[in-house]
Amino acid sequence: MSLISMEFLLFVGIAAVGYYLIPKQYQWIWLLIFSYIYYASSGVKLLFFLLYTTIITYGTGRLLEWIDCNQANSKEEKKRRKARKKAILTGCLVLNFGMLAVLKYTNFVVENINAVFHTGISFQMLLLPLGISFYTFQSMGYIIDVYWGKCKAEHNFFRFALFVSFFPQILQGPIGRYHRLAEQLYAEHRFDLINIENALQLILWGFFKKLVLADRASVVVNQVFLNYTQYSGVTNIVAVLMYSIQLYMDFSGGMDVVAGVASLFGIELDQNFRRPYFATSITDFWHRWHITLGTWMKDYIFYPISLSKWMGKFGKWTKKVFGKKTGRVLPICVANIIVFLVVGIWHGAAWKYIAYGFYNGLIIAISSLLAPIYKKGFAFFHIDPKSKCWHVIQILRTFLLVNISWYFDMAVSLSAARAMMKSTVTGFALQTLSDGTLMSLGLDRLDYAILAMGCLVVFLISVLQERGVKIRESLGQKPLILRWAVYGMLVFCIPMFGCVMDTAGGFIYAQF
Repeated sequence: MSLISMEFLLFVGIAAVGYYLIPKQYQWIWLLIFSYIYYASSGVKLLFFLLYTTIITYGTGRLLEWIDCNQANSKEEKKRRKARKKAILTGCLVLNFGMLAVLKYTNFVVENINAVFHTGISFQMLLLPLGISFYTFQSMGYIIDVYWGKCKAEHNFFRFALFVSFFPQILQGPIGRYHRLAEQLYAEHRFDLINIENALQLILWGFFKKLVLADRASVVVNQVFLNYTQYSGVTNIVAVLMYSIQLYMDFSGGMDVVAGVASLFGIELDQNFRRPYFATSITDFWHRWHITLGTWMKDYIFYPISLSKWMGKFGKWTKKVFGKKTGRVLPICVANIIVFLVVGIWHGAAWKYIAYGFYNGLIIAISSLLAPIYKKGFAFFHIDPKSKCWHVIQILRTFLLVNISWYFDMAVSLSAARAMMKSTVTGFALQTLSDGTLMSLGLDRLDYAILAMGCLVVFLISVLQERGVKIRESLGQKPLILRWAVYGMLVFCIPMFGCVMDTAGGFIYAQF
């Protein structure tokens, strides 16, 4: 049941109406029922994987709490208790991430074994259950927080099941945190017309970005990337730029729909995008792009690695060999590269994704190591790092670096990404812009005009938001006629200039 299908809109409508008609103490049960109905619509057998994660994580949380309740009267007892907790947590992580790894990476491992050792191992392709990466990461974040004592274990199994399966976010996030999401899920919510209107704003805006912009840009992206040997130079650059439009409008549009649907039930999800193409560095980009994944990686991988004993020893060694300044930065660089390798692996079972993660981690590491040189360069060339001109240069530089990474992300393979990069440079010719090549990529002049105008609208709104203007709140204060004129325009533009909802392409990140 796609987020942009008529079936989903009908499903949400029924769920929302019933949610406010039933007694408020049963609202969370209503959400749980509809969450499982929604997930079962993609395949009843897939409920096994959802229940597998839910049962194991719930039981682990209760077991960790039970161990904590037993008083330890001696240092030895405290050590044993800590060791038991660590063993139980490790078991939970292995069982859950192990299941994810088997389903997501077995095919990749078998293919590489066959390629390296020239074996003929046959293996039936495994289908990846929808949303398994998202609900696994969300559940493991919860259990680690329980282990660290940041939150208490949930006693009600069915309430915890709702936290894992809440239907708007289960397919593509955002990755929620228990202490921020759980209370909202279980709270009693009253019908609020203003809140409903704001939710519909987000849903319409998400549909506009997905159907009018993302799906239109995908035509050029698919044509070039799937037939990369036929194109080069400017055509590749146009395709990469189109992919930057497609991916952002698709993913952020999906997040708008998800957040809007959750808001219909009075639930506010974590922000997952904050105008990433205004980032001034790759680090800043990842603070704005897929924010909940970035913060998950930071809290549960980066900090544990950075604060580990072996990293402490490595830091002492680097300080002796490279000096205090460089030695202090190198461990952070290594931790960042490890984190982004995990990010790359999370994105998919392919070498191109590993290269994508390594590329981002390496850029961040190099930037950290060169920071002292940057400062000297600013002083030598009399550059004000706080000037508007330099700010714009940083944005353009970061946008260029991000677009280079999209070669790895979208190309059919790592070798295809390398070939496209090479042909972009060796086959560069500006006459491509005027010789009709762009008109042969699946879009006509009207399509390019719609894309340009739509992107301009998104850009102007983003500029205002970057300057602190709260667009939705400002719109909400306008006269009723003006507000509904805007909504009407969106309702008109989406079917007029977008794809037919039942035939539109699915969301890119739903595959993860």
